[in-house]
Amino acid sequence: GALFVLTGTLAGYGIGLGAIGAVLSVLGLIATRRRHVAGKTDALFGIALGLAAVVVGVLAMTGLFDWPSTDGDWVQRFREWLDSQFVDRF
Repeated sequence: GALFVLTGTLAGYGIGLGAIGAVLSVLGLIATRRRHVAGKTDALFGIALGLAAVVVGVLAMTGLFDWPSTDGDWVQRFREWLDSQFVDRF
C-alpha cells in the first residue's frame, strides 16, 4: 500500500491496501498476546506503515502535497530529471 501511494497515480489503491494492512496488523498484534508467540514489533511496524500509507494517500488525493500527486507520470519525470543531471558525465 505504501509503495502504491508513493507512485501518486495509484494512491487510491494504496489507501485501500494500507487500510487492509493496518487491520491485518492489528489482528497480528492480538495474536501475539499468547505466550511464546513472536512478532509484536513486526505487527506494530505494520500498523504504523499501513496508517502512514492511508494518511499520505489521502493527502495526495486531496492535493495537499506537491509529491506524490495524482496528476502526472512521476516515473517519466524522474527519468527526465536523471537524464538532465547526467547528460555531460557519460
